[in-house]
Amino acid sequence: MPATKDRTSRNRAASRASRPFTLWREVLTAYAAPALMAGAAGVVTRQQDLAVAACTSIAGTSAVVAFLVGTWLRHGGQPRRWTTTTPRVALTAALVITATSAAALLGWFTAQWLPAHTPIPATPWLERLRIDLPVSAALATTIVTLRWRSTMASPT
Repeated sequence: MPATKDRTSRNRAASRASRPFTLWREVLTAYAAPALMAGAAGVVTRQQDLAVAACTSIAGTSAVVAFLVGTWLRHGGQPRRWTTTTPRVALTAALVITATSAAALLGWFTAQWLPAHTPIPATPWLERLRIDLPVSAALATTIVTLRWRSTMASPT
């Protein structure tokens, strides 16, 4: 019986590794997963602002970041050599730091600079962006990068 289980586990692992990286699926998942999870958390905890943010800033950021990172990694069907040879953890860390930093800057710009220099008033919703954007970017970048690398053939 253990031999059958082992063979089944290997077949499942081989099946997962052979699935191609499909960008539209990754973007759809990047939107749906946080929207459902954060939306459910907002409903359960009765935080209406979290339920609304789940489908807007949280899921929207995740989908946009998944699209941008996935597109950059694919590089027109020919991935950059260094992205396939760099250790998975190092590549993921570099991309997460880059995406999270960009999202944090955008969140700060939107929450702080925009109300101070335009007629847009400062609101609690804008303040949420300072947290929602970088957290969503970090999670989406991590998942997309690891998923993309799992579809790449091991370098020889």
